[in-house]
Amino acid sequence: MRPLTISSLTLGEAPFRERIQAAASAGFQAVGLSVEAYREARRTGLDDHAMQAILDENGIALSEVEFLSDWAPGDGAEIPSPKEETAFHIARTFGADHINSGLFEPTPMEVMADGFTALCERAGELRIALEYMPFGAVPDLPTAWELVRRTARPNAGLVLDVWHWVRGATSAADLAPVPPGRIFTVQLCDVGPDPLADMRQESLHHRLVPGSRTRAAQDLLTLLVEHGVKTTVSAEVMSDALLSQGPGATARAVFAGTRAVLAGHTAVRAG
Repeated sequence: MRPLTISSLTLGEAPFRERIQAAASAGFQAVGLSVEAYREARRTGLDDHAMQAILDENGIALSEVEFLSDWAPGDGAEIPSPKEETAFHIARTFGADHINSGLFEPTPMEVMADGFTALCERAGELRIALEYMPFGAVPDLPTAWELVRRTARPNAGLVLDVWHWVRGATSAADLAPVPPGRIFTVQLCDVGPDPLADMRQESLHHRLVPGSRTRAAQDLLTLLVEHGVKTTVSAEVMSDALLSQGPGATARAVFAGTRAVLAGHTAVRAG
């Protein structure tokens, strides 16, 4: 059974120790960590050994790293970037299952394919999970799968996120050609009744707890089980309303909703 993860962005800008304690007290077994959160922890005086000690004290694993979006050549970007090198360091140091990635700026398919292939090659043994976003350069699941397919690399896979699935109008037909083993992680949340004009703003600030309004998370999990997917599960609920209550309350609310959604989906590997 793989651990149930709370994503880095779900806990906002909480300091490292506080985010780990909030995750553990809520019931999560693992956390995601962004490069930015890691660098902030280092700035406050925590080195890798101190961070590992905090994880161990709370019985928490570090399962995923966020978020690489500067891997496609263009606009004078430095490749590989310092952020990429830090993400690789975090994953190797703490044993993360995968590093999440995506792309925001419009980019030709051939350039994206070359860039993503090179990223996966640089990553070596590390798994790179590509996330499509309706407001990004990789706007849908067919495009994301095409990029992963073109890499011909075993460490290239996909993130499936409930919010992007719903707002991107993704269908079962889009999933059909994707081998189950290429789905490296599933991110759970819920969506509001009406899309905001600024989709990225909604995605980053106005997500809902899984199962609190719709059956989108349950329905996606059912579809994935039917497709033969066995993968990790991460709760990713970026919500200003929840964060205003503090990281502890946020983690508890997200854990309760996520566990309720997961009930009955034993084929999905989440503790």
